[in-house]
Amino acid sequence: MSTDHHSPKAHRPEGSQEPHAFMAHHFNTPGQQAGAAKFGMWVFLATEILMFSGLFLAYFIVRMYYPDMVLEAHEHLNKVAGGVNTVVLITSSLTMALAVRSAQVGDTAGIKRNLLLTIGFALTFMVVKYFEYSAKFEHGMLPGKYYHAWDHGYAIAGSPHIFFAVYFCMTGLHGFHVLIGIGVLTWIYLRASKGHFGPRYYTPVENVGLYWHLVDLIWIFLFPLLYLVR
Repeated sequence: MSTDHHSPKAHRPEGSQEPHAFMAHHFNTPGQQAGAAKFGMWVFLATEILMFSGLFLAYFIVRMYYPDMVLEAHEHLNKVAGGVNTVVLITSSLTMALAVRSAQVGDTAGIKRNLLLTIGFALTFMVVKYFEYSAKFEHGMLPGKYYHAWDHGYAIAGSPHIFFAVYFCMTGLHGFHVLIGIGVLTWIYLRASKGHFGPRYYTPVENVGLYWHLVDLIWIFLFPLLYLVR
């Protein structure tokens, strides 16, 4: 009995391209698969923007109702640490873009090198954030009912626990996305080490790049709003 009806070619329209090694069976062409993957990624990024938009709205509400408190409380954030992390993430966007370009031209060594640099910058960001958070915990500048900075000699007028609740929610959620990014970047690096990417197939690298650029962009908004209040 013939089994030709199980062959992927049997469902492929006449004249279509031969399937790539990483092409799913339900797509007719590599271009169709790449387009679907990019569309899905953009939809996902849109949901991420909506999620962070809620937090940005909460920030502006707090700033509107407690302007003096926000102005005073933000002085206790480490602007140097925030500035360093801003430079780190902007640089990581460059190395991520170079990794995508390396994939497009088939430079496997370039992909791996730039992905490692991006991962390194991401880890640097998290280390800086760890020390920054540690200082806040040590000084009792915590969200909500856990706030007890007055026990450490800090007297901030108003309701500073609200500001630090917003601060930890926004930067904590962003930091969680950085950790996810580190995991996904590592996965892409391992695949690149196996030679999975080249001029014909680099969509995963490109999509991870889009995610990483959004993570960087969100921080570029967080830094001035939280650290450079005027």
